[in-house]
Amino acid sequence: MTAAAVCAAALTGAAQTMPDGRPTPSGQPVPRWLSLKSSEVHARFGPGLDHRILWEYRVSGLPVQVIAETTEWRKICDPEGAVAWVHRSVVSSRRSVFNASDEEIPVRSGRSETSPVRARLSPRSLVAMDECEEGWCRIRAGRLRGWVRQADVFGAQERPLCNAARPAGTGRR
Repeated sequence: MTAAAVCAAALTGAAQTMPDGRPTPSGQPVPRWLSLKSSEVHARFGPGLDHRILWEYRVSGLPVQVIAETTEWRKICDPEGAVAWVHRSVVSSRRSVFNASDEEIPVRSGRSETSPVRARLSPRSLVAMDECEEGWCRIRAGRLRGWVRQADVFGAQERPLCNAARPAGTGRR
């Protein structure tokens, strides 16, 4: 009985929490990165179909950061810093990154500024991401594989990019 209590306490301590300290309904960490599944995703003012639609995302694969959640809804931060609610069925755990800048980003053959440049990620480009380590993210686009600096792309940051307490509909440029 004591071993079971210790095990249960250890599992409870491992539960993921939201910024306000409450456990996440999904058991996943918040913030975390997901991507939009389709090219027609409604951004809502609140977590429910009865909340008004603020805008529609039209980019399948767009990385979004989950900053809060309910059982069925995810409060997200997008590349423009906007906050909105989307249903959990319209997001995927497939990772992608986005060049939100107006400059090309070098795609290197290795995790170093001195590694040869294989290609350049154009402004406003979206590519699949495999992993990030030591400040670099491994990306892929078609047959191209390479590394970009983690700080240069949207979709790889470890810190929250939007305040979870901010109401939906704010921050859109």
